[in-house]
Amino acid sequence: QVQLVESGGGLVQAGGSLRLSCVASGRTFSSYFMGWFRQAPGKDREFVAAINWSGTDTYYTDSVRGRFTISRDNAKGTVYLQMNSLKPEDTAVYYCEADRNLITRATLPTTSFEAWGQGTQVTVSS
Repeated sequence: QVQLVESGGGLVQAGGSLRLSCVASGRTFSSYFMGWFRQAPGKDREFVAAINWSGTDTYYTDSVRGRFTISRDNAKGTVYLQMNSLKPEDTAVYYCEADRNLITRATLPTTSFEAWGQGTQVTVSS
């Protein structure tokens, strides 16, 4: 079983950067796809990015491609989301997830994932 704890959120001005971290506990971290979703107030949850177990394959939603970078350090049990050129529309609660399969469908309930974090708030001011 994997448990996830996110950190790194905060308030930043438009054009700024933040790096989110998600630390996973559990001995099978390296065998999981890891990903980030986000949910803004009054909006549906949205897939943001995902990475395969080895870090060789990454996936992004169109709105963040070229600005966000997902990476992982299996030795540290951590996945990162480097967010550059942030925009006010990036404001949301960001959630880390883990699963044996790549999941990009944001409509799935969180219970469908092997693990789901508690979320970290990212606020981008204009």
